[in-house]
Amino acid sequence: MNNTIWSLLALGFILSMTSCSSKLTPLTKGMVSELDWSEKDLKKIQFYLSKDVVLWRDLGTEESRIRDGRVKIVDGRKVEEVIFKKNTPGLVIFSPKGQNIAVSFDSSDEKYLMFGPSKKVNGRYVLLAKDWQKNRGKVRYNGKIYNTSSESAYANLLLDIKLAKSTEYRKQEASGRRI
Repeated sequence: MNNTIWSLLALGFILSMTSCSSKLTPLTKGMVSELDWSEKDLKKIQFYLSKDVVLWRDLGTEESRIRDGRVKIVDGRKVEEVIFKKNTPGLVIFSPKGQNIAVSFDSSDEKYLMFGPSKKVNGRYVLLAKDWQKNRGKVRYNGKIYNTSSESAYANLLLDIKLAKSTEYRKQEASGRRI
């Protein structure tokens, strides 16, 4: 009898904890349109990565200092690697054109990744690259070009929609002044 009571209490506790926890939802083109979010609104929302993203680039002999990542030796070559783990928090820095957004997962605004809506995945905001070829893409990060695997193409932005919807936005329009 005691075990049954403890089991029910534990189940109740687990259910109450999971019901209070936030559920992350992919950011989509439809959501941005439906909620009429501007760039200013997007800058107030906390975003998260849906999956790991790994960037790498070969280091030439003239580049000896590593600033952004770690150095790995691959087939006798020095390779710089920058890793963004799943659920890493990020903020919108700017929106260069159209619906694309630059999101920084680092303390510097210069270090950002570009995301934009993709028709292939129902308008979700996914990692954008300058070029995707077969199993890798070319991504600009911190002013340099890095490689990333094709799996990173499906890394998308997540947000806590309840928290984003509850953010209060105050807009005011000046009526002007006349003599």
